[in-house]
Amino acid sequence: MTVRKNQASLTTDEKRRFVDALVQLKRSGRYDAFVTTHNAFILGDTDNGERTGHRSPSFLPWHRRFLLEFERALQSVDASVALPYWDWTADRTTRSSLWAPDFLGGTGRSLDGRVMDGPFAAAAGNWPVSVRVDTRTYLRRSLGTGVRELPTRAEVESVLSMATYDMAPWNSASDGFRNHLEGWRGVNLHNRVHVWVGGQMGTGVSPNDPVFWLHHAYIDKLWARWQRLHPDSGYVPVAGTPNVVDLNETMKPWNDVRPSDLLDHTAFYTFDSD
Repeated sequence: MTVRKNQASLTTDEKRRFVDALVQLKRSGRYDAFVTTHNAFILGDTDNGERTGHRSPSFLPWHRRFLLEFERALQSVDASVALPYWDWTADRTTRSSLWAPDFLGGTGRSLDGRVMDGPFAAAAGNWPVSVRVDTRTYLRRSLGTGVRELPTRAEVESVLSMATYDMAPWNSASDGFRNHLEGWRGVNLHNRVHVWVGGQMGTGVSPNDPVFWLHHAYIDKLWARWQRLHPDSGYVPVAGTPNVVDLNETMKPWNDVRPSDLLDHTAFYTFDSD
């Protein structure tokens, strides 16, 4: 069984294996396919039209499946690799270990946001950005510039306390746990982290930055925590809802998975702690 660990507890060897698997996926072209898929859904998901990956109840199961597909791709390179998660309520500064040169590298230079150190810096030659929203072909970050503070533990707990998963109008205006976690309302958790990292993480091609996977692995872990806290509050809507994915409807771009298939993460992996 795959165990997803806090990035702060990874050994030197686990970090190296994770980075090496990322680089091999990138070289093969398989990595960029994930970036392309994510960008297509960011652009296509709208509040008033069809929405699957974002601004909708299926935000959480969609990303759970997306991460599972990516983790399996990594494991096809190195079977020992699992997706780590980044608890940004604890590791909340630019000096945190995930931004070290032996792991993800640090922030970008002030001139153009170009990441200058670590295995994903342009100079390392491993990480040309080819699925992009502009002409810049290098990884960019501006840690703590777009917003100064990452979400706090108290803010996370306030969202986890919400007993209803989602509600009409089932979009970025909804009340409930999903939308407050996604960040369109309230204290803004998930979206704020994307903006805090900056660079490509602030765009539809956010998976260009490997930290995307660590961020979403933590969002996934928070969903699992919410499920334990509210065992009587399930995924909604159940049926008959236009433009969004009901409990037993298949999710694009896959034709073999429904939200109901993804409610129990322990069928696929566990976390190192609750």
